[in-house]
Amino acid sequence: IRKTSRVEFYSVMLFVFVLFSFLSLSTGFYLPGMAPVSYCSPKDSKADPKTCPSDIKVFVNALDSDESILPYEYTRFAFCQVDSTKKKSGPVENLGQVVFGERIRQSPYNFTFGLNSSCQMPCMQQFKKEDSSKKRLEELQKLVILNYQQHWIVDNMPVTWCYDVEGEQKPYCSTGFPVGCYVDQNGIQQGACVAFTKMKVKNTYYIFNHVNLVVTYHSGDGNWNGNRLLSIKVYPQSIRQSQDKSKPVCIHPNMLGKEPEDPAPQELQFDGNNPLYIKFTYSVFFIQNNSHTWASRWDYILDSMPHTSIQWFSIINSVVIVLFLSGMLAMILMRTLHKDLARYNQESSEDVQEEFGWKLVHGDVFRPPSQGMLLSVFVGSGVQIGMIGLVVIVFACLGFLSPANRGALMTASLVLFIVLGAPAGYISARVYKLFAGERWKTNMMLSAFLVPGFIFAIFFLLNLVLWGEGSSAAVPFTTLLALLFLWFGISVPLTFIGSYIGFKKKPVEVPVRTNQIPRQIPDQPVYTRPIPGVIMGGVLPFGCIFIQCYFIFNSIWSHQIYYMFGFFSSSYSSCSSPAPKRPFSSATSISAPKSILFGPKNINFLSFLSGL
Repeated sequence: IRKTSRVEFYSVMLFVFVLFSFLSLSTGFYLPGMAPVSYCSPKDSKADPKTCPSDIKVFVNALDSDESILPYEYTRFAFCQVDSTKKKSGPVENLGQVVFGERIRQSPYNFTFGLNSSCQMPCMQQFKKEDSSKKRLEELQKLVILNYQQHWIVDNMPVTWCYDVEGEQKPYCSTGFPVGCYVDQNGIQQGACVAFTKMKVKNTYYIFNHVNLVVTYHSGDGNWNGNRLLSIKVYPQSIRQSQDKSKPVCIHPNMLGKEPEDPAPQELQFDGNNPLYIKFTYSVFFIQNNSHTWASRWDYILDSMPHTSIQWFSIINSVVIVLFLSGMLAMILMRTLHKDLARYNQESSEDVQEEFGWKLVHGDVFRPPSQGMLLSVFVGSGVQIGMIGLVVIVFACLGFLSPANRGALMTASLVLFIVLGAPAGYISARVYKLFAGERWKTNMMLSAFLVPGFIFAIFFLLNLVLWGEGSSAAVPFTTLLALLFLWFGISVPLTFIGSYIGFKKKPVEVPVRTNQIPRQIPDQPVYTRPIPGVIMGGVLPFGCIFIQCYFIFNSIWSHQIYYMFGFFSSSYSSCSSPAPKRPFSSATSISAPKSILFGPKNINFLSFLSGL
């Protein structure tokens, strides 16, 4: 025995040694889209243009607004466009970006690293009342009045607009900046107009036709070749230029992007019958800052978000609700079962055979429900969605779904939904077989098409509306075909395989026998009926998670970055408290807690879905 133990011990030690040997040979890697890019000055003769370029490209994303749910593509409006004769290069959008409506295009706002430039004019737009350009001007005015935001991208970093927020110690850094602002008929400044003293003319549209870009970079201190960008901040301005084709004149900003005096703003409307000339200009300034590292360059955006301290309130709220639920459940169990337990302990074995109280329903707990087919399909789909959420949260907490990796969250969710069709079919088949169901083909088809088909139908109808409005959020037809191929070509066969394996397994054996004659249920109070049960069963779990839902919806509709997956996972785990253990070991009382939770009637599948 001792010799065998020594052999096993040495075998384990050898395995650990080999494992650590392979780990020592491994090297680090960067996730796709997150590798650092070094830039060199064109004056550096030793720099290799392939590994250390000097040209910095600016990309533009779709325009969106907090006051409208429809994003639009940047190239649709009268902004500066890349010359059609030149080769357009830009990042290729992944599946998640296309579904989320991101449309990243190259812009003419390009500059060279280390070279400060002032009042560069990439284009000039001309509008006349007599031709079709009037409609283009009205489209810009619509963007201004709805407070649409431009989103620029440099070195895979959002160009941020930082401004002071009332009640906050730090300035808030938004990942977009407004197209313009509006002063209404009462002279009240709307949007960004409040920051400029000369924008006071009633019923007037103003456009931010000049931007000051302040680029902060890290020189490397000899740790790497070249320089790495840390932040790109924009300070938009409205500067009225001469209404002709002459060269623009800009008031030179200082390094903070502020003006000693506000220039005359550029109005976005006709002056009589004269044509309107809008000259778009920009200035670029570089600042070296070696106190921050490239790895933490997103921190200033995330730290500036308002109400981040409320996340701790979310955790405390979840813990309090879990304690309240646990106490309430314990009180119900004690009050309901205590008397019966005492009576069972006092009575003789002959008296115990006469059932009373909560034990009267043990023979009806596992009776197949009237809608067993739907319940089994919904349970399988619920397992599929729950596993998607769990895997996504884990990968997000590990940093694989960083904001720098655009579209990764949606892409991962779609891929997991396709792959996890097999567990959905398996669970659905097992539950349906537990209910002694015989229509296994119908169950297999519903598991593959009911919930995914319902989701796709809603998605397709909304996509038709977006197509009609000309929004960039409309998914292209080719992408729809790709989604259909993933569904019918991968998800459906996996669901069929999972269902086949599930039906080949032996049915789950229930711990108690079901009575042949159902026990008659007396009239129940209102609060025990399905709809009140769904509401009461769902309010408390929703109370655990509603604060996190607020931040998630803000990231979708208010275009903020959601990054606190650690808080979300803590709230999710605290709200998913385990079911109470059974208090008895006898075969006739194993299902007693379930009869209390679900009631003596057939298991209400609405309450079950509410619990899920």
